[in-house]
Amino acid sequence: MDVPFLDLARQYRKIGSEVGAAVASTLASGYYVLGSRLAAFEREFAIYCGAHYAVGVGSGTDALHLALRACGVRPGDRVITAPNTAAPTICAIAQAGALPVFVDIEPRTLTLDPEKLATYLAAQPAPFRVRAIVPVHLYGHPAAMREILAIAAAYDVRVIEDAAQAHSAEYEGRRVGGMADASCWSFYPTKNLGAYGDAGMVVTNDPQLAERVRMLRNYGEEAKYENRVAGVNSRLDEIQAAALRVKLRHLDGWVAARRRLAARYDALLAEAPVVRPIETEAARHCYHLYVIRSPRRDALRKHLEKRGIGTNVHYPVPVHRQAAYRHLEYAEGDLPCAEWACRQVLSLPLYPELADDELEHVASAIREFRD
Repeated sequence: MDVPFLDLARQYRKIGSEVGAAVASTLASGYYVLGSRLAAFEREFAIYCGAHYAVGVGSGTDALHLALRACGVRPGDRVITAPNTAAPTICAIAQAGALPVFVDIEPRTLTLDPEKLATYLAAQPAPFRVRAIVPVHLYGHPAAMREILAIAAAYDVRVIEDAAQAHSAEYEGRRVGGMADASCWSFYPTKNLGAYGDAGMVVTNDPQLAERVRMLRNYGEEAKYENRVAGVNSRLDEIQAAALRVKLRHLDGWVAARRRLAARYDALLAEAPVVRPIETEAARHCYHLYVIRSPRRDALRKHLEKRGIGTNVHYPVPVHRQAAYRHLEYAEGDLPCAEWACRQVLSLPLYPELADDELEHVASAIREFRD
């Protein structure tokens, strides 16, 4: 049996008529940028996150970049994040003119370690240049936001959540998205809530921050042809907004299916030679990815490939060891937990349309692994 790592066409076959009608209506309207469909999606997504404001932008990377700028991050400021994230997190920090600073992760959830964060901040000499912290809700499991927010408040540092993988995740009984100064979302097609191209969103409870992002995304315009700040062109278009409004109505059902499939993996892999993902007491995992760990990850991946099973690695090289960021002068061993995790993580097929027999085939192949 062949099991693809991801098959987005399966989802489209189920909801294609709904999406097609919404897109056709948008095309017939003759209005394609900054119109009523985007405004409606912004309202609906803000409510979904339990926040007051949402501003649609061109991508998740743009969401982080513009949120950082709107929060007052200036060239030369330092922004702390985790090293085992996707490169776009770091691209956004660099685009804001800031210097990425990496703090190691904790080994259970693989998210930013609050104790190491506090230790780093306590050791910084004046003048204090850390302007923001970007915790990453990795794979769909929230970072330890209570502790991170308390530490940030003690040092008067802004917190901007990278929620690109956290659609419908919860922390302490609340949906992720309304806890920090801002949360930043990607609607890249592979996400739990994915567009048919690039799209992103900044969510916040701060009306001034929301207004600054609105200006920044549209050339810095306060009013037409009146440019208050130096902005960019980063707008979530009407067609993507129309499709995302349709898909938002299905999101809870899709995440329920992901959680059911993840629980099935948990049961079938209980005796397998791998470490399964956890869900902490404070969190509700949305399982954007189901990520196991194995010290023989590469051999296991080849074993699964021979059995027709697609897998992926999120992420094989921590960002501080990437060639593009050598100038930050991190050495091998500086962030040992992230480096260890990146050598062991393996993402298995997990999406709402995955069939039970496909999942059982994956689990059976993992249990057979002895190489």
